[in-house]
Amino acid sequence: MVWNKEAECMNKEAKKELQLKRLQETVKLAYENVPFYTKKLDDAGVKPEDIKTLEDIEKIPFTTKDDLRAAYPFGLFAVPDDEIVEIHSSSGTTGKPTVSGYTKHDLDVWAEITARGLDMAGAKKNYIIQNAYGYGLFTGGFGIHHGGYKFGATVVPISAGNTARQLQIMKDFQCDILTCTPSYAMYLGESLEKAGIGIDEINLKAGIFGAEMWTEEMRQKIEASLGIKALNIYGLTEIMGPGVAQECMEQDGIHISDDHFYPEIINPKTGETLGFDEKGELVLTTLTREGMPILRFRTKDITSLMSGDCACGRTTVRMRRITGRSDDMLKIRGVMVFPSQIEKALLTVEGISPNYLIIVTRPEILDEVEVKVEASRELFSDEMKEMEKVEKRIVDAIRGETGLRVDVTLCEPESLPRSEGKAVRVIDERNFD
Repeated sequence: MVWNKEAECMNKEAKKELQLKRLQETVKLAYENVPFYTKKLDDAGVKPEDIKTLEDIEKIPFTTKDDLRAAYPFGLFAVPDDEIVEIHSSSGTTGKPTVSGYTKHDLDVWAEITARGLDMAGAKKNYIIQNAYGYGLFTGGFGIHHGGYKFGATVVPISAGNTARQLQIMKDFQCDILTCTPSYAMYLGESLEKAGIGIDEINLKAGIFGAEMWTEEMRQKIEASLGIKALNIYGLTEIMGPGVAQECMEQDGIHISDDHFYPEIINPKTGETLGFDEKGELVLTTLTREGMPILRFRTKDITSLMSGDCACGRTTVRMRRITGRSDDMLKIRGVMVFPSQIEKALLTVEGISPNYLIIVTRPEILDEVEVKVEASRELFSDEMKEMEKVEKRIVDAIRGETGLRVDVTLCEPESLPRSEGKAVRVIDERNFD
């Protein structure tokens, strides 16, 4: 079953015609109603009528997160205030938050794309969805909620946190689908075992996990601990929220709702547009958004668009899982490293928990990296000699994946901070002033 067969299985030529029509309408909307885009396009010598083909999108300047911060709070809205019916915002932990405004039409689109995602996860109308994404200004909880309402399933808006209550609801309500961050899903799996609740006592069939990067190895551990199929969902506040893209049960790439969002991959250093299967930075343009149209937004997320078709029958373009961000690469002793590479290495080593923390310092001239990892209960109660062997295996695994020699510290089980939202994995204490 496909939720919206007409849109999700559309002939590719028809899709291109629809994308071009919607792109032209979006550029016109932004140019005529958002002073920021009026100036941006005028400065680039581009008028809405210059967009005659999809390739002409490359004439349009990029939009960055700094642009959105400069427009705080409502400088990018394209409709009168009384047409904005919902507002969300990023946390603003690294500066001014970015604000996202939605019209009733935008919420309908958001509900549509997340309903597609629930269908990809195998949902049925009698399913119970345990929505453990945070509600509030964060888009996660409401995005899934809107989609569940449109789909017709039962949504339990439990939000993030209160793990004991999560497990009780999971067991008592016999929930079918879990939605939350992958790091919290991992923690719920650990807590399930600790509480003495067997997989046979719950009814979960699938999980929809996003809002942070995670590896294939982490997926396998989540699937084993919860007895589910774990699927990747992608979204961002600036564009819409969760549901911009999601994996289907084939787990072979993340389907982008490309009738609503036009994807590009660029070289993050030069801005040059790259082709299918070439790795670079994802750029997204909204095609149907009324309240806040966004043109060529640089997401900073590193991925590639996949060529070929998915076995599920959907023709929407797919992207590979996010492997890092162009702005969270760590340059350590001249080597560029993504935290996800270290996570991948850690998850190949037996006897440790997937909870870790990377601490980067520069005490004198050279960078130093310490990776703190929780040992399993069995390993922590074992002899020191055995722990030293595991530490060496971790060091070798990280060196094999990244080429870097790091210090590894095995910590007591459950001693590192847990996150109910996005996990904090890196602390960079270097002073670059």
